[in-house]
Amino acid sequence: MHQLPHITVATIVERAGKFLMVKENSGGRLVYNQPAGHVELKESLLDAAIRETLEETAWRVNLEQLLGIYQYTSPENGITYIRHCFIAKAIEPRTERDLDEDIAEAVWVSLEELEQRESEMRSPLVLEVIRDYLKGIGYPLSLIVVPDTERH
Repeated sequence: MHQLPHITVATIVERAGKFLMVKENSGGRLVYNQPAGHVELKESLLDAAIRETLEETAWRVNLEQLLGIYQYTSPENGITYIRHCFIAKAIEPRTERDLDEDIAEAVWVSLEELEQRESEMRSPLVLEVIRDYLKGIGYPLSLIVVPDTERH
């Protein structure tokens, strides 16, 4: 039986040359990833990106641009992920908030530090999206259209 692709969001948050990343448990090992996760039922892509970033890092963010839409099929489980990657600005940490249970910690890390740990990335997309961000790629959020009838 074939599975439909999983619709996911991820957020690039950069501050002073460092990126807000999570160290998360995946298949019994700790790996680096952007704050990311699945879109929930009746949730917009934008709302999902803001929610996942808060849940996984305890940081509130403002989404500024769409970086891109990335397709990746995991060799581990055969699932295809359609990742909508956003660029966001950090607003403030919410220190009273616990992180999702699979998240070991949220950390600010430079690209150089991540490249030295390339084998510890959740997927090849983790470094690819940072490199795209550093190239200045970005699109207006208005590319994502949510009809008024869908907004809650």
